[in-house]
Amino acid sequence: MVINVKNTVEKAIIIIMTAAIIAGAGALGYTAYETLFEGKSEYALSRYGSTGSEVTKVQKKLKELGFYKGAVDGIYGTQTKNAVTAFQKSCGITVDGIAGPQTLLYLGLGSTNSGGSFTNDEINLLAKVISAEARGESYEGQVAVGAVVLNRVAHPSFPDTLSGVVYQKGAFSCVNDSNWYQPVAESAKRAAKDAINGWDPTGGAIYYYNPAKTSNAWMRSRTVIKVIGNHYFCI
Repeated sequence: MVINVKNTVEKAIIIIMTAAIIAGAGALGYTAYETLFEGKSEYALSRYGSTGSEVTKVQKKLKELGFYKGAVDGIYGTQTKNAVTAFQKSCGITVDGIAGPQTLLYLGLGSTNSGGSFTNDEINLLAKVISAEARGESYEGQVAVGAVVLNRVAHPSFPDTLSGVVYQKGAFSCVNDSNWYQPVAESAKRAAKDAINGWDPTGGAIYYYNPAKTSNAWMRSRTVIKVIGNHYFCI
């Protein structure tokens, strides 16, 4: 039996290098979705000790939402971990202090769609609905209303355009009352973009109502999957 020493050594080196890369990726906080040798990555998993642009994005978003008070320095330290933990608790998702795929999605950072599939007019219309329907609700509650609108666009039982959903007869009472003509809140503009970027605090709801204001028996018969502020979100 002849052993090709050169090939054996090369394979051993490749195995050692691969193990080193995987170990290094783990230390930097990357998930197993990191594609080795191809320079591709589906998403980064930031955790305590991670550094880089991904962490910076997480810190900026948490700061916007009021969960993070520290410096936006791209270093995932104790303050960042605590902020992520607080955010996860507020959203009712797994609390582990790690900015994984679900947390990134809820932060509006889990999608490469930066509103490119919607025109500026459509984004402004979504913000207008959010502002009129969820004025006074928490930021999460505002994003949730935007998510319901987008869920309807994607649902076969509703019009397949944003304007079609918004102006569908009887869908949103706000288009016929004074709230529709009030200035759009800045938070609603941000909420519209976060909803478009993939944050859906409702978990897929296509209806919502305020039980203190709604007596409609059919709406109250819908299955409630999430309660955020004054709104019940349903399917």
